[in-house]
Amino acid sequence: MVKSKCYYCYTLVSLLVVLPSMVASECTCEADDMIRDSKSRTLKYKLGAIGAILGSGAMGVGLPIVGKRISVLRPENDIFFMIKAFAAGVILATGFIHILPEAFEGLTSPCIGQTPWQNFPFAAFIAMVASIGCLMVDSLATGHYTRIHFGAKNNNNEKNITDVGSSINNNNNKVGDEESAQFRDDFTKLDLIRHRVTAQVLELGIVVHSVIIGISLGTSERLDTIKPLMAALCFHQFFEGMGLGGCITQAKFKSRAMATMALFFSLTTPIGIGIGIAICGVYDESSPRSLIIQGIFEAAAAGILIYMALVDLLAADFMNPRMQANTRIQLGSHLSLLLGAACMSVLAKWA
Repeated sequence: MVKSKCYYCYTLVSLLVVLPSMVASECTCEADDMIRDSKSRTLKYKLGAIGAILGSGAMGVGLPIVGKRISVLRPENDIFFMIKAFAAGVILATGFIHILPEAFEGLTSPCIGQTPWQNFPFAAFIAMVASIGCLMVDSLATGHYTRIHFGAKNNNNEKNITDVGSSINNNNNKVGDEESAQFRDDFTKLDLIRHRVTAQVLELGIVVHSVIIGISLGTSERLDTIKPLMAALCFHQFFEGMGLGGCITQAKFKSRAMATMALFFSLTTPIGIGIGIAICGVYDESSPRSLIIQGIFEAAAAGILIYMALVDLLAADFMNPRMQANTRIQLGSHLSLLLGAACMSVLAKWA
């Protein structure tokens, strides 16, 4: 009996001594030492991923742009609200589920040291600063383009806008009708400026994280990572492209500018994959410098995408008088938003 108790005590002490070293051994900053597939085989899949993701992104961003000739995809059509809500759900889930957790993981890794990274939630802080930066860019750019567009004739713009209601109500006054028509035209131009700023800032946020995720795929040397990531990125690029394409369409850019923005979006992830393939032999994704740089960019991209999805895409559409007056569009858009966010969230299991 005494011998048995001694044995259990010895076992318990042994576990207490050995367990910390076992846990510590799991936290390593060395490169992934799991079995890797041959470079020639992974290269085929990476090149295939470039083509598939390029096609998905181009199709997604192109549909709303060429949709001006397709009644279903026109911005003035009811279904457009639902398509845009689904795309916004995809973008929102991308920021919250896919990018932000990666930023937290990179910037809290024990590989980058205790100070200062472990002493402050830098990922959340950077995401917050990026969101505030988007707000400032939105506000300043809209004000700048408004001043350029309207010039000196609207120095008393605040007073004029206040008088719009009275001018519109004065249906028997010819001057009032002319003034109300002019103010309605001014509001239309202000909306157009807002859409253009939104499209440009949204593309900036998308480009940042698209390049990063492309590099991650390009540097991977395991097929069980490349295959699901390729499928997830095709889905992601298609619907994220539809969201961006809808913004570009509403902004009514000139044809050359629209084509340039669509092409730029379509090429960013494939370019990232190409960069990843080129640096695959020397890039160490577990090095402290790589973790810090990638974490910072991912946190910033997450903040930008979350802000754009909530403020510039969802709030702008969900508070639109046309949606507020139509229960069918409201219900359809809410369901589309939940479905888009759910689909992108589920993909986090594989990517």
